[in-house]
This record gives sequence, structure tokens and C-alpha cells, in this order.
Amino acid sequence: MAEEHGIQSIEKWTESDVSSWLKSIGVKENYIRKIHEEEVDGQVLLGLTEDYLKKDIGMKSGPAHLIIQKRNDLIQSSHPHKPQKGSSNKQHGSKQEGTDTDAGTKQVPPDAGTQSHLGQSASVLSTKRDCKPRPLGKKGIDFTYLKHSVLQPESGVSDLISPCHEYKSFATAATLDRVRLQAKFTREVFKFGSACMNIRSNGTIHFGVMDSKGNTGYVHGEIVGVPVKEKDMYTDAFDHMKRSFRDSDIEQVRLCIREPEFIKVVDSTEECYVVEVDIVPEISTVRNRVYPVRLPNFKEASNKLEFEKETIYHRNGPNSEPVNDLNDFYQRVKDRDAKRQEAEQSFSAPDIPEDLGRKLKMLVTDGKKIIDKEKWYILVTNKFESEHLSCIDFLLNMKIFCVFDFDPDSKISGFCSKYLDHHEANLHFLQSYRIPSEMNISAFESHLHLFEHASWIFCNGRNDYRGNETPCDEMTWIKTKKTLLKEAVSVICKQILPQGTFLVIFLLTSPVDLPMVHTFYEFYAEMQGHEDIICISETEEIHSKWTGLAQVSCSLETVNCRSVAGLKLNHVNATIQSILPLATMASKHLPVSRKALCLLETIEEERMSSLEILCADQCDNTGDDPEAEKERENVEKQFYHGGKVSWMNFWLAEKKIVGELIQRDTFKDISKLLSETPKWSVDQIPVNIINIYHHPGSGGSTVARQVLWSNRKDLRCAVVKPSFSVATVAEHAVKLREYEENDPHKCLPVLLLVEDCEKEYLDDLRYELEVAMKTKKINQGTLCFVLLSCRQSRDPEKMCKVSPLQNFSVTHKLSADEKKQFTQKLIELKKQYLPEHILTFVLMSEEFDRAYIIKFVRDLLNGINHSSVATRLILYVALLNTHVQNSYLSQSHCETLLQLTIHMKKTELVTTERKSSERFRRHLFESSLSEQAKLLFIHLRNEKTNIQFIRMIHPLVAEEVLRQLLGSHQQQSKVATDLLQEDVLFENSFGKGEYHKFLRDLCMKRNKISRGDKSDSSFSPLIEHVLKTETKEKAIEILKEGYTRFGDDAFFAQQLSRLHYTYEMFEEAKYWAEVAEKKMPNNSYILDTKGQVYRRWFNAKCKLLEKVVVTPENTVDAIATAIEAMECFRACEATANSDQESLNNSGYFSEVDSIFDVLKLLFQVFPEGDKGHSECLQYLVTGYIPEEVKKPWAPFHSTLKCIHKNMCEALERISEDLTHFQTAVTAEDESLSSEMKLNNPMKWLAKRSSCYGTLFREAPFHTFKQSQLLKRMNIFSLGGGNMTTIFSLLSEKKSAPLEQIIAAYSGNKRKLDQTELAIYIASQIALGCLSPTSSKLEKLEELRELCQQFRKERGRYVPNALFLQTLLFWPDVDDNKHDRDANYEVVMSAVDALKKSYSIKMKSVPQKEKRIFTHFFLGNGNGLSKIVHKSKMEKLTKLLTMSERRMKWLSGDVWKMHEIAVLLRRVQGWTEDGKVYIQGSGGKPFMIHALNSDSVPYGNENVEFYLGFTFQGPVANGITVSKSS
Repeated sequence: MAEEHGIQSIEKWTESDVSSWLKSIGVKENYIRKIHEEEVDGQVLLGLTEDYLKKDIGMKSGPAHLIIQKRNDLIQSSHPHKPQKGSSNKQHGSKQEGTDTDAGTKQVPPDAGTQSHLGQSASVLSTKRDCKPRPLGKKGIDFTYLKHSVLQPESGVSDLISPCHEYKSFATAATLDRVRLQAKFTREVFKFGSACMNIRSNGTIHFGVMDSKGNTGYVHGEIVGVPVKEKDMYTDAFDHMKRSFRDSDIEQVRLCIREPEFIKVVDSTEECYVVEVDIVPEISTVRNRVYPVRLPNFKEASNKLEFEKETIYHRNGPNSEPVNDLNDFYQRVKDRDAKRQEAEQSFSAPDIPEDLGRKLKMLVTDGKKIIDKEKWYILVTNKFESEHLSCIDFLLNMKIFCVFDFDPDSKISGFCSKYLDHHEANLHFLQSYRIPSEMNISAFESHLHLFEHASWIFCNGRNDYRGNETPCDEMTWIKTKKTLLKEAVSVICKQILPQGTFLVIFLLTSPVDLPMVHTFYEFYAEMQGHEDIICISETEEIHSKWTGLAQVSCSLETVNCRSVAGLKLNHVNATIQSILPLATMASKHLPVSRKALCLLETIEEERMSSLEILCADQCDNTGDDPEAEKERENVEKQFYHGGKVSWMNFWLAEKKIVGELIQRDTFKDISKLLSETPKWSVDQIPVNIINIYHHPGSGGSTVARQVLWSNRKDLRCAVVKPSFSVATVAEHAVKLREYEENDPHKCLPVLLLVEDCEKEYLDDLRYELEVAMKTKKINQGTLCFVLLSCRQSRDPEKMCKVSPLQNFSVTHKLSADEKKQFTQKLIELKKQYLPEHILTFVLMSEEFDRAYIIKFVRDLLNGINHSSVATRLILYVALLNTHVQNSYLSQSHCETLLQLTIHMKKTELVTTERKSSERFRRHLFESSLSEQAKLLFIHLRNEKTNIQFIRMIHPLVAEEVLRQLLGSHQQQSKVATDLLQEDVLFENSFGKGEYHKFLRDLCMKRNKISRGDKSDSSFSPLIEHVLKTETKEKAIEILKEGYTRFGDDAFFAQQLSRLHYTYEMFEEAKYWAEVAEKKMPNNSYILDTKGQVYRRWFNAKCKLLEKVVVTPENTVDAIATAIEAMECFRACEATANSDQESLNNSGYFSEVDSIFDVLKLLFQVFPEGDKGHSECLQYLVTGYIPEEVKKPWAPFHSTLKCIHKNMCEALERISEDLTHFQTAVTAEDESLSSEMKLNNPMKWLAKRSSCYGTLFREAPFHTFKQSQLLKRMNIFSLGGGNMTTIFSLLSEKKSAPLEQIIAAYSGNKRKLDQTELAIYIASQIALGCLSPTSSKLEKLEELRELCQQFRKERGRYVPNALFLQTLLFWPDVDDNKHDRDANYEVVMSAVDALKKSYSIKMKSVPQKEKRIFTHFFLGNGNGLSKIVHKSKMEKLTKLLTMSERRMKWLSGDVWKMHEIAVLLRRVQGWTEDGKVYIQGSGGKPFMIHALNSDSVPYGNENVEFYLGFTFQGPVANGITVSKSS
């Protein structure tokens, strides 16, 4: 029963009761606060687990275990009671009735019962934090106490100056009425005060501090506070002096007994104070005097205040007692006076000042000689006065991540205003740091532009802001903004900046208030300690209040240890500037066109944040101090161990401080190309592209940066930072080009390095830059930008063959000259470094020979402990580096896996409150690795976030490590599954976005030839490897694990479906496809995958039917499956059509193939021969249903009778897409990838269209409508079913089928519908291009007459008809003005409609997917002979190599060929505001789209060009300025 009662009592506890109990067992305040915020009451307490406390509350294992253990002890205790506050009050009330006890001496506060019972139940003595009392004479408003901290025990007289102390809980008395309270209060004050005055000792009496020594759960001197309703109740109580002291003494007593001070008790559930009265009996006041006192006492019996008889008190140890021997006491007055006088004189001796300058340096540099230039700084500030703003140069030169600014006027007249004069900053509010649920941390960083410029967080509104962000008072701020502050601090400390990479500086230039203190609380809690927090206070007064408030989070000693108080801001400024690295204050310069230099202002550099600008004097300001020397040594060592090259490497080599860097042949070739490229020439384009393709780890990135370094004094050079949009990069690149230049036409070219980006990104950047130069009207022929693209490739040499003049390769193979350089360099390095420190260079010298790598890895792994965590880490990194390019693991992830928690009791290196510095963490991490891991791993740093990460020294080494560690079993699937199951890695905050991406790529990213891989793959390299060397079940297990790990991810389900149907596991494939569809029902690519499941399932069923006699009955299941496939593909089509960001047409291709598959089966069901074939066609195109299929196929009749119509519609849609865009079917993105792989979709369409016509032209058509369909099928069989197939016949020079198609329409052509008429006219145009003398050709006037039928149906124009009108009605040279105007009117009307149609069709897809295809050009002839097909153009360049042809088309040189001038007609027009016009109908301007916008002159010029015809309208090619008007 006792146990049940105890449990029931705990269940009724409130959150405050739980907090009180947690305090009693010694749990830290920051943890108690978090538990209180999570609303943990008694019922929740009973269900708490250690896991919850560690994961959700963020507790360490020790305190979490303590709470659970003490909770269990409490449950099992026989006397656990809920606090009985009412009974406690009754006891106090009964005690005071009719008694005149020493008020408060043995009383306990109202919640003492709680503490007593809980303390007994938990069987634990309270561990309290020691604190110091308020200094004597210090105002209470500038000081605070932390509840439950403990003052030193009550003291007696020591040196007379140091005050003696007396404590009173005063809990009951504080709740009494005014008269009773004042009586109790003055009784204790006057008794203590007179005793101190008589003994000549300073003293302080404290009310609200426990003096109880009983078993109450409190300790002697523990601060609990008392509620103070009205402060004047205490101050007015001193009116009793008149009746307590003699009239002659009152003046001296008032001087000695000071006014009450009210010191706030923080971290209390209600507002409480410690009331203190100081006693200061200065000798000038008390000389030769003794002070008797009549103590007040309220008599309950008489209900009135009385005064006791006069008594003389003195201090006897810690107590105030009556004097027994009055004669002796009076005789020794002069002795006491002499001692007091001597004490006062000696106390006034000056203090030795603290060395604050050295302390400041130590705190800021973490004990180093200079500030770490890689470290981020977080500032927390309040109001800056005008005199402060002239002393903040040190802040302007520090690497500030963010500022928590509590000054609402900072943007107008404060710190922010001053900072913005020198630097860029992003202005935010606290709510800006609330991460949306759908956004990952990387996207969030980009969204707020963190790491680009300082983030300025206005924590208490902005007075200059027009939005709803007004300042508020302290209490309103705590209610409305405290939670936002907590979230902001948590995001920064737990997800953005790793520990040890930043320092928080509280810069207090004005009196502090609670919001700033709460900021300290949150940083202290989130950073789990104070080591990376410092406080700088300009005055002792500010610091004193700060320390009092800050004690809630940590001890007074801790706050003082990390604080610098009383140092003027101008002294702080000078001190910190003396320890700033030279590089942070160094000026930077750029080359200018007149062979001089200009100063690059810091704020201007920051405004070009998407570029890492390489200055002409880069690294020149590197210091000569020991720290700089050490950094240099580390830079070179890191590079030759496999680290990324830095500008410092080039500078050291250039200054001959270290040996020369090797110059690869590719570097020399590119340097030669750049030197030979003219800055201006007639044929020069504004933006050149140079591509470097390199094997992973072959030094391609080093070559690219070496090119920049060698050109930094002649060109403006910069590296494009990843994650910035093309538009931003282009804007900043243009700014860099024109910076400090007088004439934008004569600027130096800008050399931009773009690393590991997709080709489309490069093309888009080139386009944006060209548009910018065109808009600025830069002289044509001026070289403005050179884009140096550096990309990894599995086959660099193959990529070079595509365009040998533009592409360069860096491979593992060395030329004879390179071998010589590497050999010589290796000899030099071996003299300087141990072989294990230059492993990567050694491997490069050996050209990464396979046999050498095998031996190297075997020797390295000899004796490795296969079961250790470090070996597991090696396996994980090797797996990622083998299969995912540029992958790595953050050091934080590695530490988590190795369980290197920073408090590390096992190592006994640091205390639980200490957080290690970056250097210590690096040392600690490396010391935990095995010897093998130390040699295999290379440590790198993210230049933006400073997050440290590791990778293998080379991907080929990683592959071999993986092979040898796994041994003969080769179970990479086991490593992958283990990696996916590592919760600590997946949930680790820092580098989470990148780690998750690497995991997804490991499981899903396929190889693509277009990305430089050797071949296209169906699955990721890991899955392909597992399928090849292990089993499909293992591959499935990996993807299932990935599906679960990524929260039931739809794309993992899609991959699982693909993998299952690849191995004909169709039920499972169907299940996973439906799972993916359910999660993303509007994704056309997932619907396409689902369709592929059914299509392949159908084909598998057809294979089984090959072994038996096919009947209507046994084909039912297969047909049902085929129909499912077709319905999925039609759903895919509908979804893709409604998607404005995709051009996925794979559904149409798949539907056509599926229909052909099912037709093949249907024909097998009917009897062999012409009769059965005819009957099947009759069934498909008419209402006829054969008896034998009537019942078995009943569910399918309506669907099967529509498949010929559906196929026709699908073929027409495919043709329409191909005539517009000529796009490929597949997408680059793994999540947007269809199953179709067609290298030549035009040939596919021609073949399928012909087969379709051949199949259905034999159908028994009887009605007129059916006969029309028969004719259409004949046209299809001849290859004329749509525009694309007609143009295919033209490309293949097949004139005979074209004549047959024309003959098929020999009847009344005016009865043809738009589609048929378009096919007929297109056939005429195609035949005219192939055989101008053919008898089947009609005259141009007759074809134009036929086009009038299109114009009659103006409301339902199809693009084909509009396109044909632009061709046919384009005026001839010899047309008269009337005819020309009439023809132009038709053309202009058709073009307007074409453009509208095109804009609808192209959607909001990227430019790379909207490739306009030119079908015809305007030739020099008249009539149909003026229409020139593109194949003739291609024939003119056929003798050139593929790369030469490509370069001619890309550069525009093709338009300068003499053969082109003979073949095509030059059209005359003009340019206006960058647009091309010709004179249209009635002299109206007719705008012609320029296919290459770069060729359009910037000014308003008369121009000539060649005209092309596209489905967007006419386009201008080869634009040149006319030599004469």
C-alpha cells in the first residue's frame, strides 16, 4: 500500500514539483530548465527513459542515469509524499501565536516540506553551487542571486572591515501583514546592527537565506528568497528607530544602519528577493559610543506592538548576544575604536591592477599568439554610444558570422550602421532562423546567404524598419521572442557551426538587461560549457550586474574567468588589433587594362560574394612570425599528402621558399592557348570556354588553379563558388570585369574557374554573360570572359576528341617530360618528408599503376584489426570514395562513430564543462585512429563553413582498400547496409545535407556517358557491383534499407520497382511501384516506371504463351496486364502535360511500343493467314466481335477497339515534339529519369509510323469514314503519317515514297482536313527539295491556294499548318509590292500564332531542354526552289571532322563559308535595342528571332542575315552589319 500511495503522489506532481526534486538531487539548472519546458510533470516523470533524456533533452549519460536511478529509488521508498504546503503554513501559524520567538531563526519556506520529503525519499544530500554575497555597500539593483546557491556560513568578527553575516529565512514573516512584518524585520536588523556597531565591525544581515541546520532539504546559507509585495514596507520599518534607540544615538544609528537592499533571486518560479541591510560603523561616527537598543515585539495576546527593555548587544562568533559584563565592555570602548581606525586606514591601500590586456589576448586567441584567421566570431551586443563607434576597427577585421544586436537603432546610428560602411551584411530578425520543415540545412544556409556576409540579427526589433518589428520591453520580449532566440542559437550551434570553429563574444557597452542574459543562457546550454564564450564589459558596474544575472547558468568564478571588465573599448580595440593576422588587414589589388593596379575594397569584394577573387598580390602579406611559418609547412605537407592545392602553395613556390610545382603538359597547352587568344579580333566571341577533363585524383584541379595563378597579373581571375545561381555569378563577374575601369570596352578579360559543374550550367553562364555584354553594347570582337571548366571524367581522352580545340585532358598517365619532373620532385620530397606523408605524390609518380597500388595497400593493411571501430570507419569511407565522386565524411561524423564525446571521462583530458579547441579535437580524433587510418585518410576543410572532413588519399586506393579488407567474400552489400543503419551518422547535425546526398548517390545515382562516365548504367555503380559479384537479393536489401532510412522515400521505392522487374519479380515490382505512386501521385517518371512494370510483365507472360497453343482464354491475363501498362503510360502522359517544369514525353513512346506488343499477341489468337489477319483487324477497327473472343475478352473490347486511335494520337504527339525541339527522351536527374533510351528518336518514329500504317491498311474498311482511315494508313505505311516522318524521307533522300504519298491525295484536295492537307503540302515541299523537276510537283501558287483552307479554320490552327504557311508565303525576290505585302501579312499572322503555340508548349523548363530546331533555310531561288532543307547545309560541312563541324556551328564560322553564300539568300533588315527586324506588310516592322543573340550588334544598325524556319517562327543566322545601306 505504501508503494501505491507513493506512486499516486508522484503522479500528482506539477512541473514545478519535478523541478524542485531535480534540484534536490543535484541536476544542473540548464537541464532542469529544458525538462520544465518539455512540461514534464509527475505522470511523465514515471515514464521517462534514459534514451529520452539523452536524445530529446540532450543530457549526458551521467545525469540521465542519475535521474532514472533516483526516480526508481523514489518509487520504492516507503515515504514518498507530495509537498503539503498547507500543513506547513499551519505549523508556522500556530508557532507564532502568543509567542515572541526570534522571528525566522528556525523557520523554513513554504516549500521546505517538499524539499524535506523529497530529500529523504531520494536519500541524497543536496549538492549546491557556492556563491559570494553582494559586496558591502553595492546597490542591490546591480546584483542578483541564483536560487539554491549557497553563501558561506554565518561569520563572526574578523578584521572589522570584512562584514560578518547573519542569515534569516524570513519565509513566514514575509507573508504577514504590514505591522507584524515590520516588527519582525526591525527586531532582527536592530539587534544585529547594534551588535555590529558596538563591536565596531561591518556586517550584513540577509533575509531570504536559510539558517536552518535541521534536516529540511536545505543547507545552511542556501538562497531561497522571499516574496516582496511592497518594498516600502521594509524601508518604512526603520521608523521604529525612534523608539528603539536613544534620541542622542538616532543620527549615528541612521548613518551606520544603511537602507535595505533588494537583490533579485533568479531562476525562481515567482519573483523573490533577498533583503539585505548593511551595517557600517565608521570610526568618525561611532567613536566613544555604545548603543543600547529596545527591540520591537508584536504581542499576539494584546494584539499590539511593544518594545522590550533596553539591552546592549555584541557579536559573539556568528551570533548577536547581550553583553554580560557591562563595566568591562565600557572600559574597552577606546581599544575597539583604535582597532577600527587602524582597520580603516589599512583597508584604503591601493590594489594591484589585473593584467587585463594579457587576459583579453589569451581569451580571444585561445592561448595562441595571433587570432585564428579561420575562426568564426559571433557577437552579442547592446547599444553603442557615439564614442564607441570610433573604437571598433578590430571588429571590422574579424571574421564575423553573425551579430545578435539588441539595439533597435543600430541600423540608424549604431554598430550596424558603422559596420555597413565597411562590409556587406544580411539583415535578419530572430524568426529568420526558424527553418521551414521542407528545407534542409544546406538550402537554409543558401536561403539566408550565410557565410557570404555577416548575418545581422536584430533581436529586439528595428526602429527604422517599416514592417512589424518594433522594440518591446523585457517581459514582452521574454514572452514573444525568447523561444525564437532559443531556436536561432540552437540552429547555429547544433546544425551550422561545429564546435571549436567559433567564439561567442558578449560585448557590453551599455547596462545589460534580461534578454541579453537569456542569450548567454542559451549559448551556454547549447555549447555545453563556457570555453568558447567570452564577455567584454567596458565598466565594472556593467560587469557586476552581468555576473549577477549570468550566475543562473554557471558559477561566478566561471563568469569572471571568461570576462574582461573595466577595459575601455579603445584599449580593447588596440589590444585585439595587435593580435590580428596581417592578412586580415592587408590591402588587395587587381590588374587594370593600362598595366597598373587598383585597390580592391573589402566591401566591393564582399558584394561579389559568388566569386573567390584571386588578386595580383595574393598572399604577399603573409607574415614572417612563427605561426605563419608553421602554417606554410603544413600547407605544403597537406598538398603532397593529397590535399587540395591552395594559393599559398603557388606563392611559396613562386617565392622560392619551397621547391617548384610541377607544370603538367596540359597547363602549358592551356597557357599557350590563352596567350595566343587575341583580346580583340573580328571573329572573336565575347565568352570563350576551355574544358579540362581529368581522372579523379590526377591533379586536374591543380592544373586549373595553376592556370589562374599564372595569369592573375594579366587578367582578372576568380573561382566560381558552388551553390550560387547562374544569374548571380554572371552579375558578379560583370562587376569584377568593370571594377575601377574607365572604359567598359577596354577592360581586361575575366578568367573564371568553374569546377565540377554540369555542362548545362556552363552553357547557361555563357549565355547570361553574352546577354550582359550585349546589353552593355560592348564592341563586337572583344574577348570579355574565359570560362575554364574543370570536371572529373572516367574517360578524359574520349571527351577531348569531341572538341580537341576546346577540350583538354589530365590523366594518370604521364608524358616523358612529366615523368622526368615527377622523378626529380620525388627525390627532393623524400629528403624533406617521410614516405607516408607524401603517399599521393608517390602514387602519382607511379602513374597509379595497378600492381603498385595492390602492393601498397597490402603492406599498409598488414596487421590491421578487422573488428575495430576505426576499421569500420575505413570501410565506410572507402565505400563512399569508390562509388561516389567527391564524397567524404565530416570529422564530426567520424567522431560520432568513434564515440569521441568531448567530455570523455575515460581519457580524463578535460572536465565535463570544458569543450575542446579545434586543435585539441583534431589531435584527439587522430589519436583515436588506427595507424592505417592515419595514413589512408586526408583531412580537409570546407572553406565556407570550416567543417573538417576526411576522405581517402585517392579513389583508386579506396577501391583497393575495400577489396582487400573484404577479402574473398567481397560483401560490399554488407558494408553498405551497415552504413545505412548507422543512426549516429545519419542523425549527426554537421554536414548532414552532404552526407545524406552521398548516401542517396551511393544507392541511386547512375553512370552517364554525358557526365564523363564510360557507359550508361541501369543502376548506381554500387548496385551494379553487388548484382555482378553478389546476388540480386543483396542489392534489393540495400535499396530497402535506403527506403526506410530516408523516411519511406518514393524514389527508393521507384528504384526497387525497377530492380525487381529487371529480374522479372513482377509482384514485388508492382508493389514498390504502387508505393512510389502513392507517395508521389503526380510524378510522371514514377508513373512511367509503373507502366514499365506491367509492360515487362506482359512480355514475360507472352514468352510463356510461346510454349502453348494460344487461345482467347489463356491470353486474358496477358491482355489485362498490357492494358494496365497502356493505362499507366496514358496517366504518365496526362501528368507530364500538366507539369509546367518538365518535358517528359516518354509515356507516348512507351504507349506505342506497348500497343505493338499487344497487337502481336492478338494476331496470334486469330487463325493464321490472311483471313485470320483480316478478322483481327476487323475486330480492332469496327464494331465486329468474333464469337470465340466475345466472352473471354468481354472486359477488353472497348479498350482494344481504341488502340489504333490511341497509337495514332501518340505518334502525332511525338512528331509534334520532335519538330519543335528535337529533344532526347531521357533526363539527367536520377529522380526524373524515364526508362526509355533512344539515341535517334526520329528514326524510331519513322519506323513505328510505317509499321502502324502497314498493319492497319489491310483492315476491311467499308464505310466512307473507314475508307478515309484506310487512305490514312496507306500514307503511314509510305512514311508520311506526320511531319517528322515526311522530313525523315527528305533527310534520307527518298523521293519515290514522297511521290506515292502525293499520288494518294490525287483526289479532291479541298476536302482534306488540316492534318491531311499539312501532310500533302509538306510532301510537296520535301519533294521539291529532292526532285525539283518531278511531275508530281504542284506550283507554288496552287499550294498557297490550298493553304487558304487553313485560313478558313483560323480558330483551330495546328502548328504544322502555321509552319507551312511561313514557308510557302515567304515573298520571292521578284514579287511586286502588292504581292509582297499580301504574303507578309499571311506570314506575320502565322508567326504570331506559332509563337503563342510555342510558348504554351515549351512550359517553364530550363533553357537546355528548349533547343529550337531549324528545318529549312531561305535559299537564293524562287518558288519552291527557295526552300533549302538543313540536310543540304550539313552536306557542305560533311568533309570536315565531327569536332570541326561542331566548332563551325558553335562559333558561327559556318555562315562565313563561300558555299553557304552561294546556296542561301541574305535577308536585309535592321537592329533596334538588340532586336532584329525586317520590313513586313505595309512597311510594318517584322521582328525576327536571333538564334545567336551574341551576333546582334549593340547599336541600331542595318544588318544582313540568313533566314531559318522553325516552329517558333523565322530565325536570323549569321547576322552581320551591312556595308552599305
